[in-house]
Amino acid sequence: DVGKFHPKWQQYIRSQTNENTSTEESILSSHSPGRPRHSGVGALAAWAIEGKNPLKKVAAYCIAGHHAGLDDWFGGLEARLNDPTEQQLYQTVSALFEAQPFLSAPLPTEPPCIIQDKRLDAEQLHLWIRMIFSCLVDADFLDTEAFIDPERAQLRQDYPSLQSLYQRYQEFMDAKERNAPDTPINRLRRAIRAECLSHADDPPGFFSLTVPTGGGKTLASIGFALAHACTHNLRRIIVAIPYTSIIEQTAAVLRYGTDDPNRIASMAPHDMLFADAVVEHHSNLDLGRDSLRNRLASENWDAPIIVTTTVQLFESLFAASPSACRKLHNIARSVIILDEVQLLPPEHLRSILSVLRGLVNYFGVSVVLMTATQPVLEGTIGAPPSTINGLEAVRPLVSNPQALAQQFDRVDAHFPSPNSQPISWEELRDQLCQHRQVLCIVNSRKDCRDLHALMPPNTVHLSALMCPEDRSVTLACIKHALRTNQEIRVISTQLVEAGVDIDFPVVYRALAGLDSIAQAAGRCNREGTLPYRGNLYVFIPPRRSPPGLLRKGEDTTRELLHDSLALQPVHYERYFQKFYARVNTFDSAQFDECFVKNATTLSFAFRTFADRFAIVDSQQQVGVIVRYTNPHTGVSSEPLIERLRAGQLTRDLLRQLQRYSVNLYRKEAQYAAERGYIQHINGFWVQVTDQFYVPGLGVQLDDTAWFDCVV
Repeated sequence: DVGKFHPKWQQYIRSQTNENTSTEESILSSHSPGRPRHSGVGALAAWAIEGKNPLKKVAAYCIAGHHAGLDDWFGGLEARLNDPTEQQLYQTVSALFEAQPFLSAPLPTEPPCIIQDKRLDAEQLHLWIRMIFSCLVDADFLDTEAFIDPERAQLRQDYPSLQSLYQRYQEFMDAKERNAPDTPINRLRRAIRAECLSHADDPPGFFSLTVPTGGGKTLASIGFALAHACTHNLRRIIVAIPYTSIIEQTAAVLRYGTDDPNRIASMAPHDMLFADAVVEHHSNLDLGRDSLRNRLASENWDAPIIVTTTVQLFESLFAASPSACRKLHNIARSVIILDEVQLLPPEHLRSILSVLRGLVNYFGVSVVLMTATQPVLEGTIGAPPSTINGLEAVRPLVSNPQALAQQFDRVDAHFPSPNSQPISWEELRDQLCQHRQVLCIVNSRKDCRDLHALMPPNTVHLSALMCPEDRSVTLACIKHALRTNQEIRVISTQLVEAGVDIDFPVVYRALAGLDSIAQAAGRCNREGTLPYRGNLYVFIPPRRSPPGLLRKGEDTTRELLHDSLALQPVHYERYFQKFYARVNTFDSAQFDECFVKNATTLSFAFRTFADRFAIVDSQQQVGVIVRYTNPHTGVSSEPLIERLRAGQLTRDLLRQLQRYSVNLYRKEAQYAAERGYIQHINGFWVQVTDQFYVPGLGVQLDDTAWFDCVV
């Protein structure tokens, strides 16, 4: 901030504080009229230090970007450092007596050990700069907050220690296991948890947890993470989940030990598990249940347990903006649990595996790769010409996943023969109607809509054409029907597969990747309470999967139909080897080009890579805010839409509206706009006609307007 010694800045600051109007927006804005941009002055001050100290460029990146974000070197920061206007500002400030103590403050004469360490992979230097940048911008935010709003700053403190949480966990699990029925599955769950805890003293690094669906992975993994963190003085636990549709369920289990809303409603505070320590950070967060403390901790992840999405975690690790990067330094010395790790996007594996290695090797992080269908992430991944180096020294938390899978085997999987022909929707409908309780999972939302239209009344539809609030209500109704043994048939896209805690006696699954089929099997006889084995029927649908990775997964499974397929780890390993061999690129965002090629000169392309790295392709989709009223609570999106229409574009409003947003392909949104279903209101597409959205079905368009989409 040495650039704020500029006379125009000093004049402005004194006038504002004298008028007692010191708000964060007015005083800290770096681009307000009449005040020059100050960050370039600080960057030039670092760059002007004599000698070849590599920290000059590191400091310049961080200082120049502490408001605007990390920039590319070529065409970005390099141009700013040579810009005559920026240099004139620096000359003005450097001539001031008051600025001399700051301008003359030396950088360390010896580079930190991470640069001296000859073992350091050059590709990890960008991560080190990000960590320094994160420390800087978070400190800047917190210092400002402490000055402007001390009461708000106080809410960030006083979280329970991980040691106390581990003690709580042990007491909770002892009571849970003592009161649980002595069934074979519960005995296996106890054994899994005990084996996980036995590895708590192992050195930090990479771990795998391969446990069949229903094996109690969530509570077993959090137990290991707590014990491991306490043993090695780690600071927090980060649970990253691929689907927003299941993140609330996981957060509820960690908060209360259950996701049953009836039990949670009657629970006394002392019976809750980690309710005072869990922070949720995801787009589906219901601000009606959210606290200011949770929102503050979401900004920088300064809490003992963070529950977030895989998208949020990795897009933050490769972000350029200060608000997204400020949490990164709090990832250091943590345990990261990657739930449903098989869903890591193959097209970004190069950069994801690289940053995970960097976190483990240089920032004290342990990573747990958790799933029922463990992908092959060690050794060489892929096939020429598209190959990457996988992880090394991944240690299993359970010793024999193959034997465990056999012990948990409670479903008969019926695969089609290699020469089987596609089944018609009408034939499939007739089969589904023979079952009183059945779940059918298809490969696209169009397939979901077409099949559901043929089903009897009261058949449940579930897809991402429904807004998150609608999906949450629907899932709660499904669980209630199953608990009370009511007749229920569900047609769903694959969003129901990973981690959704539902238990059907019969599941049908359209041919897809073997990992998806195994996840579907996990929704069948999940608790093993049926007097008979569950049944999973894999069928060949009328239409193939949409082109891309889903099609590659389907084709890989189709190839394996010539073998004797089974839902066992040895078959998953073979599947992933063949699947990755079909992947065209593991580096679609060009990580090597942006960070490895110019690592020796620290000439990185931070902003370019941040723009390219998108786990969810926002360029192809647009969010549409819909009209929806919760039938149980009466809470509606209408008042929120009216606030949006009035121009009240607050952060809280936008986060609340995410509960009522549906992503459509741009062509679909264009089709809807041309017919007057939606309008652009203050920068957002909003439903304006009643017929556009139907609760339980979601967005309605003519059949010809739909495009194949997975969820």
